[in-house]
Amino acid sequence: MLAAIPLDTPNGIRDRALFELVYSCGLRVSEAVSLSIPDIHFRERLILVRGKGNKERMVPFGEPAERWLREYLSSSRKALLGNRVSNAVFINSRGGRLSRKGIWSRFQDIEMRSGIESKIHTLRHSFATHLLSGGADLRSVQDLLGHADVATTQIYTHIENESLKLYHADYFDNFRPEREN
Repeated sequence: MLAAIPLDTPNGIRDRALFELVYSCGLRVSEAVSLSIPDIHFRERLILVRGKGNKERMVPFGEPAERWLREYLSSSRKALLGNRVSNAVFINSRGGRLSRKGIWSRFQDIEMRSGIESKIHTLRHSFATHLLSGGADLRSVQDLLGHADVATTQIYTHIENESLKLYHADYFDNFRPEREN
């Protein structure tokens, strides 16, 4: 889906950086909107996220997010800002902070271009599910997502268990061991 983002405009580079970061960090839309330049720590590859209830957490981000974020900040963001000054990481085409509505609009455009129906929140779900399927413990995923209650995070174990059941059924329903003589 992210490969469908056109990269020939400052908005396209911004969108790629935005959605790579949303996926890489499991961000809520409101958390992406509120990111400011001082929240990014490239050397440690961490961002400071302000979640629900204004709770803060540090979240690592991956190499693809770092690559696109650096590219966006070094060129496209400056083009979108023009002569204006802003601390916001993600800037709209008028030089202001990109809004929740603006992010949803950009995501809908990417959906249409890619032919894939999805929701922005699916990137957050994918982040959590991929961590759990890679062996991360539930408590760590809870911290990374900024969930106050581990029960909220447990939905992702259900998704993972359903996937495991499908893999199991696919393998064992099609597996026929040879008989020993």
